Amino acid sequence: MARITSPRRRSVVAPGAIFVIMAMALTGTAGTAQELGPDGISPQVVGLLRLGIAGPLLLAVSLARRESPRSMPVGPLIVAAAAMAAYQPFFFGGVGRTGVAVGTIVALGSTPVFAGALAPLVHGDAVSRRWMAATASAVVGGGLLLAGGEEIGVDPVGVAMALVAGMAYAVFALAVKGPLEHHSPVAVMGVSLCGGAVMLLPLSIGSDVAWVATARGAAVALHLGLLATALAYYQLGFGLARLQVPTTISLFEPLTAAALGMVVLGERLTATAGVGAALLVVGLLAAAWRPHRPVRPPVP
Repeated sequence: MARITSPRRRSVVAPGAIFVIMAMALTGTAGTAQELGPDGISPQVVGLLRLGIAGPLLLAVSLARRESPRSMPVGPLIVAAAAMAAYQPFFFGGVGRTGVAVGTIVALGSTPVFAGALAPLVHGDAVSRRWMAATASAVVGGGLLLAGGEEIGVDPVGVAMALVAGMAYAVFALAVKGPLEHHSPVAVMGVSLCGGAVMLLPLSIGSDVAWVATARGAAVALHLGLLATALAYYQLGFGLARLQVPTTISLFEPLTAAALGMVVLGERLTATAGVGAALLVVGLLAAAWRPHRPVRPPVP
């Protein structure tokens, strides 16, 4: 009988991780885009424009590909739309009050924690020790990054709003998980974002929208709608369909936001924040990288 040797284990990037990382890099620019926009921007209007541009665009793409949304489950998509509608004003409001780096770190840094706590209740998903260790590293890193910030005012109300945004984002990820397993990611995201835009519309009535007609305002709206949302959620849909929902990879967004805060907005960070960023990267890599076990050859 031929001798069989155990195949060597090697590590590979988890399926979907690259999609989510690219999506988070794009959505991480949202807070900076708002800060660079004209004065007096309403978080509700920013959220409405973001979803109102991206949702119909993604839905049009799915229809052009003959991916009808008619057979998708209504209940989870209503929850996803409501969560996405809630996320917008709380996220942009939190960022506006406490800064891009702090607001994004709190919002997206708390998302995996909320998702990890809710996933067993919603889907019965077991949380692995690997995920807990990766999330712990990333959350501690995010905390150090937050604590090491200089010239970034920490507003308690802004932090509270960012936490609500983090919970809303976790609910959104959990709600779309089921539909993404059986339907086109583009269609699922398109319907969810369109629904969120419809729910935000009443909250935006009477808000100032004159800034959208300015060159800077139009650039902000197009960037948020096309790049930071449409393209980002196109990638996110494919990623979430292939990943465990309480994924630590979403923490790539606050890392992007912190980097933009330093480079673009001049938000300076200390050595403590540098250590936090390193731990955040370690957590991201641990969550994205997983052991690959080749199939054993049959016994002759």
